[in-house]
Amino acid sequence: MAKMTFGSRGGRVRATLNKNDRPKSTKTAEQVVRDIKAGMEKPAGEDYRERSLSIHGLICSRCGREFDHSNRHLLTVHHRDGNHHNNPPDGSNWENLCVYCHEDAHSRELLGDYFDGSGGEEGNSIVYREESTSAGMGILGKRLQEAMRKKSK
Repeated sequence: MAKMTFGSRGGRVRATLNKNDRPKSTKTAEQVVRDIKAGMEKPAGEDYRERSLSIHGLICSRCGREFDHSNRHLLTVHHRDGNHHNNPPDGSNWENLCVYCHEDAHSRELLGDYFDGSGGEEGNSIVYREESTSAGMGILGKRLQEAMRKKSK
């Protein structure tokens, strides 16, 4: 057990280890960092982002924006079928999208589900519903339908 002594001035504390309490093996700082990094590595097949970037290149497949090493963190991998566990080695289920196009792709899916009525439970709707509207849609849904009607005419 460590021996603790308290100083009378300034509240200093000193802890000294007995010879029996010292650690059996000591690692250098470099070895500890190597162990931590090894523990952080992803299992095989989980680092699909780097594989997708090497296969498809540093370009957004929707808007065509090009990326380089300084802003490649803004380029994401979108799973076409929505299954994040479906990662074929040829990259056929992936497309590289910038964060803006990726957000747009997922928000379009949510909006489509909303209009289909398959948007989930009442409490999980993405647009607030008003009880006074006949179709049960909120203000945003009503405005979007009106805009779609005007555009189709």
